[in-house]
Amino acid sequence: MPRKRPTAHDMLMRYFLRHQAGINGHRTLNAERDGDIDELPSLNERLRLILDLVNKTERNSSNMIFFVMYDIASNKVRRAVVKYLERSGCHRVQRSIFLADTSPEICRQIQHDLAEVQAMYDNEDSIFIVPLSIDYIRAMKVIGENIDFDLILKTRSTVFF
Repeated sequence: MPRKRPTAHDMLMRYFLRHQAGINGHRTLNAERDGDIDELPSLNERLRLILDLVNKTERNSSNMIFFVMYDIASNKVRRAVVKYLERSGCHRVQRSIFLADTSPEICRQIQHDLAEVQAMYDNEDSIFIVPLSIDYIRAMKVIGENIDFDLILKTRSTVFF
């Protein structure tokens, strides 16, 4: 029987229990062993990921597209949430913003698990889950690096005379 993947709540419970017991170095929360979770792909790669989602021809119509955004003060909690979101099929588009295209069941599970994490400890953190439509993604504007998002999305037409 395949092992059930731990939820963010499970990972954080193990961390807090080990921490209370004076045991440090939990493998799933150790960034040195698992690579740098703060490392981001290039902006072009992140935009390509979004565009692939928008332009996907065989997308499950029952799937939900949503952003998960967070402001989490604790590095250990933030690392656990990042790893959980990545394992859940979410794609990182900014340091604290993930984009997902998943079934409603997985979306509900993510909401439930993140609510449990939020309730586990005294904090002033916040987590937002924002549903999106393909039209909203197509209307998105990128401000910053020199990238013409309208041209990439093919929303701008050019007429030659």
